[in-house]
Amino acid sequence: MEKSPLPTDDGGHGLGESHSDAALVSVGGPVPGGEAGPAEDRPAWDSKLQYVLAQVGFSVGLGNVWRFPYLCHQNGGGAFMVLYVMLLMVVGVPLFFMELAAGQSIRQGSIGVWKHISPRLAGIGYSSCMVCFFVALYYNVIIAWSLFYLGNSFQYPLPWEHCPIDHSTNATVKECSESSPTSYFWFRKALDIADSIDESGDFNPIMTGCLLAAWAIVCLAMIKGIKSSAKVMYFSSVFPYAVLFIFLIRGLMLDGAIDGIKYMFYPKLEIWGRVQVWRQAATQVFFALGLGYGSVIAYSSYNPVQNNCHRDAVMVSIINFMTSVLASLVVFVVLGFRAKTIALGCVARNLGVMSELAGVPGTSQHWWPWFNMSEPSSVGLDDYREWYKLFGAQVGANITDCNPENEMNKGVEGTGLAFIAFTEAMALFPASPLWSALFFLMLLNLGLSTMFGTMQGILTPLMDNFSLLGRHRTMLTVGSCSLGFLIGLLFTQRSGNYFVTMFDDYSATLPLIIVVIFETASVSWVYGADRFLDDIEVMLKWRPPSIYKYMWKYVCLLSMVGLLAASLLRMVIKRPTYTAWDHATVKHT
Repeated sequence: MEKSPLPTDDGGHGLGESHSDAALVSVGGPVPGGEAGPAEDRPAWDSKLQYVLAQVGFSVGLGNVWRFPYLCHQNGGGAFMVLYVMLLMVVGVPLFFMELAAGQSIRQGSIGVWKHISPRLAGIGYSSCMVCFFVALYYNVIIAWSLFYLGNSFQYPLPWEHCPIDHSTNATVKECSESSPTSYFWFRKALDIADSIDESGDFNPIMTGCLLAAWAIVCLAMIKGIKSSAKVMYFSSVFPYAVLFIFLIRGLMLDGAIDGIKYMFYPKLEIWGRVQVWRQAATQVFFALGLGYGSVIAYSSYNPVQNNCHRDAVMVSIINFMTSVLASLVVFVVLGFRAKTIALGCVARNLGVMSELAGVPGTSQHWWPWFNMSEPSSVGLDDYREWYKLFGAQVGANITDCNPENEMNKGVEGTGLAFIAFTEAMALFPASPLWSALFFLMLLNLGLSTMFGTMQGILTPLMDNFSLLGRHRTMLTVGSCSLGFLIGLLFTQRSGNYFVTMFDDYSATLPLIIVVIFETASVSWVYGADRFLDDIEVMLKWRPPSIYKYMWKYVCLLSMVGLLAASLLRMVIKRPTYTAWDHATVKHT
């Protein structure tokens, strides 16, 4: 198919031609495929810093804090990081660059971009909007949870530091003593969780109020478009880094911090032979950059056409990865401290049991010389574990090896990390309310910056393609947030946490992968990768490396198809259930 002429000096685009024959570059004049008005009337970022903060704020989210560290620890530590970086550069950066360039060249949201290539492809943009809305519904619930914990952090002692007392018996609540104060507070006080998804129960009034507050914050920040949300980004995007560095410095001073880092980064190269590890690494790359949501396209559409989006793609990807590494360091120095503290408590309890055995007639005590039983606190963890290897089986009496790595493996992903394991560790800190408030304020800002991008992926395409909505931004924003809150009441029931998990399992992963497959095929095969590079050359005044053509046409496309197949296979083999909770976590098998 012969390439159509580039835009004329007056900004025309040959509107009599088909969209698939038109060049992508749109410099002023009427914007093809849209109905919202001239491109020169489009809002723009006040500075490059605003734009970079917005893209970084959207791509760097809660997953960097509670998903990436878990994957590193479970899948080979440093070996997983090498695999992640490789997939990031081979798949992530090219796809991220593709979305940035498409949004910046056409200066439209996701619907307008794909409609411009071909009217038949507009469904890709609508699909992105729908997925963004589904994600926003449950993502804002996590922000509500962070608000709840932030509000409860201004107490001393922290309400999840000790088990409550049953006033009818003057004893510790049995359910709490059998699990832990943090898990009891999370499941019984914060969520008041039902036993299964079938038991809806009443609304949680406090959590409903927190959800209303979360949507109100998002609405106020988005009500004037990028002009208002960009100003909020100066704080919401930068503050989490300040908190992470503070936590890292404080965490490195704690006993067990270095052990935590060793647990995380110890390389296990054999994991490269497992398909499951490749799937998890590719999925993390995919979600870390926010591909498929349309938010990347929306943000870049407010850029000057000459902006170097290739440099932006590389820069934001590197910042995202380095943030994941920083968050992983913070998580594992804190969890290393927590694991060491729990292990030392285990040693003290076991020594107490052995002291009682010392008075039992006929008990073999040839292992006593290992310890100074008059001062149990002087017994080191390494000495105890070395003794356990030799004599532990002989003693019995429920004596355990007190392995801190076992504690490292508990509750280090998702809500289990943020609302159980991390809160338990912070309760051990001096001035624990201060550290708790900082942590949940950081989670709040991470969630909000991602939420702003998600909402932008909904509002920008709708306003660009429907002139009536474009003229009433305030009403559209308030209406969208109000609808999100009303539907979000589903998550504030006693069974709400199960619905959050279900939405996370089904509403985002597969739909977004399918969206990106269609995006990549549209650019590389329908429009043509060579033509796309030609348009980028006109836009940037230099031509990106030709290797991108082959990356888009073959490597990225085949990788996404493989990821889709692996994800579908996993869902068939391992179907999640949403019933009951087992003290420490919701059963999710």
